[in-house]
Amino acid sequence: MAQLTPLAKGLISVIVIGVAGSLAWNFGLKERVGTGAGGNPGTPPAASAPAPAKPTPAKPGSSAEPAKASARADDRNAPLGSPTNPLKVSLVSFHGYAPALVANGNALETQAGSLYAKKDLNVRFVIQDDIPTLATVFESGAAQCAWRTSDFWAQEQPNLRNAGLDGRAVMIVDNTQGGDAVIAKDAAVKSIEDLAGRTVALLQFTPSHGMLIDALDNSSLTARKKDSVKTVFINAEEGTAGVRAAFEAGHVDAAVLWDPDLALALRNVKGAHVVYSTKTATNLIFDVMVCDARLLAKPDGQAVVQKFVEGWMEGVTAARANPDNAVEALVRTEEFFRLLADKEGKAFVKSLFANVVWTGVEDNARILGLVGGTNHYERVYKRFDEIYRKAGALANPKSPVIAPQDSFDYRYIKAMLARDQAAATAAAQPQTTFSQSSLKEATQQQAMVTKPVTVGFASGSAELTKRAQKTVDGEMVPFIENNGKAYFEVSGNSDSTGTRESNLRLSAARAKAVVDYLVTQWEFPRERFKIVGNGPDRPLCNEASAASEGLSLEECRALNRTTRVAVFGGR
Repeated sequence: MAQLTPLAKGLISVIVIGVAGSLAWNFGLKERVGTGAGGNPGTPPAASAPAPAKPTPAKPGSSAEPAKASARADDRNAPLGSPTNPLKVSLVSFHGYAPALVANGNALETQAGSLYAKKDLNVRFVIQDDIPTLATVFESGAAQCAWRTSDFWAQEQPNLRNAGLDGRAVMIVDNTQGGDAVIAKDAAVKSIEDLAGRTVALLQFTPSHGMLIDALDNSSLTARKKDSVKTVFINAEEGTAGVRAAFEAGHVDAAVLWDPDLALALRNVKGAHVVYSTKTATNLIFDVMVCDARLLAKPDGQAVVQKFVEGWMEGVTAARANPDNAVEALVRTEEFFRLLADKEGKAFVKSLFANVVWTGVEDNARILGLVGGTNHYERVYKRFDEIYRKAGALANPKSPVIAPQDSFDYRYIKAMLARDQAAATAAAQPQTTFSQSSLKEATQQQAMVTKPVTVGFASGSAELTKRAQKTVDGEMVPFIENNGKAYFEVSGNSDSTGTRESNLRLSAARAKAVVDYLVTQWEFPRERFKIVGNGPDRPLCNEASAASEGLSLEECRALNRTTRVAVFGGR
C-alpha cells in the first residue's frame, strides 16, 4: 500500500462491509492530537479530553484557517479541468499526498502560478476523511479520481464492478518504506516467529493487517503456533489511537501501526522496537490514484488525466527539493496536520517524510516493471486479493476476480517515460546496492522472519529439478521481492535420518543450488545471499514429539527438510 492516513485505515473495515463512517474527528483525531493543552497522545481513548463532534474551524480569513475547497456550483457543461469545472480528486489527510498540494500552489483549489495552473489545468482536491466508497464518489460526482492503497483497491474494485461501475489506477503516488511496522516492547520479541503465544493489537483489513498476515504466512511457525498469535482487533471508531493506547497501556504484547502513531508509540514506550516493517518489505504497500473508467474512456478525459499525472509528478520533484514547503502545504490545507503541527511541531510532521517515498516517474517505472523486472504493483494487487478473499474482507465473496493488469491504466506513466530518458535509465538501475561486508554484518543479527520452502531434490542429489525450480519461482521469489532491501540467509536443512556429516554436506550443496538459480535466472545480486548447510541441527519441529505440533512424524520430518529463507535488514 502505499500508506493510509490514521483516519483512513481505521475505516476500511467499515467500508468493506458497505457502511459509511462517521466524521474523521471521531476516528482517532481527538485521541491522537488532543484538543489543546489537555490533550495527551499517550492517553488511552477513554481517558482523553472531551472533544466536539468535529474540529472547530478558525475564523474565516485568519492565517490559521486551512484552505477549503470552493463551495460554488460547478458548470458541468464547461470543459473538465477549466476554472468553472475543475477536475475533482478525493484525498484523505495523509502526508504521502503532499506533492499534489504543492503542485496546486499549497491549496485545495488551483492557485495562479502553480504547477497545475501552468498546465492550464484546474484541480480541486476534496478532503474526505470519512472515506465514501468509490461507487458513491463516482456516482455523486464528488470526484472523478480518488486515492486508494493497492491492497484497498484490490478489495474495492470487485465491489465497484458489482455496482455497474469501474475504474483504473493511473499512477503510483507513494510507497511506504518504514511507515508501517510490527512493534513490541519485550526485548525477547525479535522476529515474527517470536509472536507465537503473544497478543497483537491492530485494525482489521488494513494494509498493515495484510502485512502481518503476509509475514505470518511466510514464517516458519507451524499451523498450531500461527494460531497461537492472538490478534486483538481495535474498534474502527478508536482508530490507530486505540491501537497505540492498548500498546502503551501494556494490554497487548505487540501492535501493528503506521505513522504518525507508529512514531509516537516508539517514542512514548520504553523498550519499544520494530520487529518487522516496510523499511525491509519495501515492495509491499503502495498508494495509487484511481480514476473513473468513464473519464478514461473519453479523449478529452484522457488529456485531463495526462496533465493531472504530469503535474503530480512535478509536484514530487518540488516537494523533494523543498520539504519544508511540503509541510506548509499540509498544514495550510488539512485540519489534521494543522493540529498535529500545533501539538508535535512542524519538525515532527517533516520527520514522517523519511518513512514514505513520494514516487516520481522513475519510481513508477520501476514499481510497474516498465523498464524490465517485476511489476510489483500487479504482484501486490494479486497477493492482497488472495489475502482478503481468504480473510472474508470482501463485501460479496462471489465478487469477480480481476486480473491485476485490468486494474491499472499504464498510458499516462508510459507517455511521460517515453519523453524522459533519464528516468527510464535510472529506473533500470538497481534500487539498492548490496555488498558482502553488509551481508556479513546483517546476518549477525537475528532474522526478522524465516520462510520454509519445500524444494524437492532427488535422494542424495543437489540438482534442482524443473519442479523444484517452479517451487522456487512461486514460493521463494515473491518473498524476496517483497523485501526489496533485505539480505537473506538461504539454508539447506534435513531431518534426523542419516548421518549428520553427510546431511551437513548435502544441505549446503542444496542451498547453493537454490542461490545459484536465484542469481542466474532471476538476476538477484549474489551479495544478498548467505549460504548455510544446517543438516539436522536447526529443526523447526521436534521429531520426538511431533504430535505436540499437531503433525505426524513424517509431516514433522518434511518440515525439517525444507530450504529456508531468512530475512535480515533494516527494521
